[in-house]
Amino acid sequence: MNLSKKKMLTLGLAVITAFGLLAAGCGGDTKKDDAKKPAAVANDGIQKIKDRGVLKVGCKVDVPKFGFKDPKTNKIEGFEIDLAKVIAKKILGDENKIDLTGVVAKTRGPLLDSGEIDLCIATFTITDERKQTYNMTSPYYEDPVGFLVKKDSGIKSIKDLNGKNIAVPQGATTRKGVQEAADKAGVKVPFSEFPTYSECKTALSAGRADAYAMDTSNLLGYIDDSTEILPDKIAPQFYGAATKKDNKALFDLVEKTFEDMKKSGEMDKLLTKWNLKK
Repeated sequence: MNLSKKKMLTLGLAVITAFGLLAAGCGGDTKKDDAKKPAAVANDGIQKIKDRGVLKVGCKVDVPKFGFKDPKTNKIEGFEIDLAKVIAKKILGDENKIDLTGVVAKTRGPLLDSGEIDLCIATFTITDERKQTYNMTSPYYEDPVGFLVKKDSGIKSIKDLNGKNIAVPQGATTRKGVQEAADKAGVKVPFSEFPTYSECKTALSAGRADAYAMDTSNLLGYIDDSTEILPDKIAPQFYGAATKKDNKALFDLVEKTFEDMKKSGEMDKLLTKWNLKK
């Protein structure tokens, strides 16, 4: 091989090597760029809902005015259902594109954790502990805990509850609030926990509990001719909607929607519609 051919071959190899290094460098930068992309872009909760075509919402089915399944029509209706419809319309353009799943205090969190629901709007009281686990919106409703008792029970105030059995829902913040109020009043109260609100009311009616403690607006749906709510109101509860921590996009949309509804008066209209306006 003569000198000229050797120079050409050396030059060609140098060009190929340089091109290979450049390509490898570009490939490395692409991977770095991809790594910098936020996970939310690939796992956008809102986009998943759009692709699915339905918003999955956890709601109450045994709380009149908030979320209640009418046994006659088999439809779930209430203030919180209307809130869910507003969110569905915001995302999907149709308020009816919602898939409602009935929840109780004990199942709300697990259903969010498993991804079986995207959003929980179910008289979910905001607490610092829950905010560590879920995204929780600003309050859309405030309600104190009250006591439902039989009219002929002789119970007229929290001081009369000393030694009386109190029915409370499992997984709710109610028990803690009642305990603190009882301690402050100097009375001792045992508790009986039940999975649902209706079971708490049944326990009261059957004499297995002397009082049913829950958020006052919830108790209003369980009053009958033989029962009444005590004047004592304790432990204000603030309700918020919740999403999983990694579903920030959906949380931001819900939070903004609720804020807009409060400013426009739409939230007040819905509260008035369900006789919840204070």
